[in-house]
Amino acid sequence: MNLDIIREEVKKHLNAQVEVSVFGMRNKNYKVYGYISNVYPSIFTINENGVEKSFTYSDIATGEINIKYL
Repeated sequence: MNLDIIREEVKKHLNAQVEVSVFGMRNKNYKVYGYISNVYPSIFTINENGVEKSFTYSDIATGEINIKYL
């Protein structure tokens, strides 16, 4: 996928509730539930219970994370 398309898709869902599945190393997978709080040129942040976690758009493109809009 093109990063510009991914960036626009995330930007459309600003302040929307999301579920982010993170596929880590050594099969350490976890999920983040929250809302998209900020969108920047290279990253976006998810607010999960008052804690902000940042992800890059290339994480989505490479399949390291999967984002599901709720």
